Amino acid sequence: MRKALRAAVAVLATAALVATAAPPASAGGKSLRDAAPRYLKIGTAVAGGGHHVDQPYPDPFPNDRKYRQVLAREFSSASPENQMKWEFIHPERHRYNFGPADAIVAFARRHGQVVRGHTLLWHSQNPAWLEEGTFTKAELRRILKEHIFTVVGRYRGKIQQWDVANEIFNENGEYRQENIFIRELGPGIVADAFRWAHQADPRAQLFLNDYGVEWPGVKVDAYHALASELLAARVPLHGFASQAHLSMRYGAPDQLAAVLQRFDDLGLHTAITELDVRMDLPVTDEKLATQAVYYRTALDACLAVDGCNSFTIWGFTDKYSWVPVFFPAEGAATVMWDDFSRKPAYHTLRDTLAAAPRRHH
Repeated sequence: MRKALRAAVAVLATAALVATAAPPASAGGKSLRDAAPRYLKIGTAVAGGGHHVDQPYPDPFPNDRKYRQVLAREFSSASPENQMKWEFIHPERHRYNFGPADAIVAFARRHGQVVRGHTLLWHSQNPAWLEEGTFTKAELRRILKEHIFTVVGRYRGKIQQWDVANEIFNENGEYRQENIFIRELGPGIVADAFRWAHQADPRAQLFLNDYGVEWPGVKVDAYHALASELLAARVPLHGFASQAHLSMRYGAPDQLAAVLQRFDDLGLHTAITELDVRMDLPVTDEKLATQAVYYRTALDACLAVDGCNSFTIWGFTDKYSWVPVFFPAEGAATVMWDDFSRKPAYHTLRDTLAAAPRRHH
């Protein structure tokens, strides 16, 4: 089955997409980063940490040479998938684990890539010492401040964008009480996190980032209200990002451009930061064609908004995708197969990038 699907990729790339014009001749053998307009960074998550630790393969980034070659060729932006999250980079209260993140930042600099830092304030993937510790409010505040100054400060001048506040609202548009800092210190800590990150690296663009904001709704409204409040208070907020973890069980994100435009109208940058499109297994040709349409819809949304300057897919090969681990009935969510051969979604992204205006309108 897989062999037949790979053989069909070239045909599907041009024939099976819905309402897709013929690809421009200039797209040819270009990579994604070469096809993109200069203002738009094309990124990927750099596999490592998190679910990878429990998989039957060595840490992908340092051990898979082919993976690194594709990473360098195809992308102009790199996002450490887990290597900058609290549990990985700050595993003990007075010890940091910078080696893997340092290696990614160094790799990016060698290959002309920017880096997106991910993430500083989140309810998930925190170390046990933090979640299970008994701290006073003053101690907890100092812990967060020290972490931000230490991590952001270490990469000062080397990170283009930071996801400062990640997934801080639930589906009802309310602050997540699972977030230890918000629960114990109150929502005002969000503004402090942005202020501290800006002090640690004044050049970095600082973002709000979340999933489930691809369509209008209470969560988007909550972020719009928060962004307006932070800007009015002169908090150094620079952007709003949609993760765009999509499933073909739901519709394509055809209202994403309008969502991003709301934040663009506030004067903020916008970004797509974690795009993948999972499908119910088994894979079929029809599902691959539909997946490509979802990818194109998300990219079109970014291209339609002046301030959208970063477009990141959450991994580029199914070999290392997080999706099957967390959604066992779904998979094939990235733009390449395990052997790095390209799916219709890859060709659609490249052709769409090649056809995009070379500058913002």
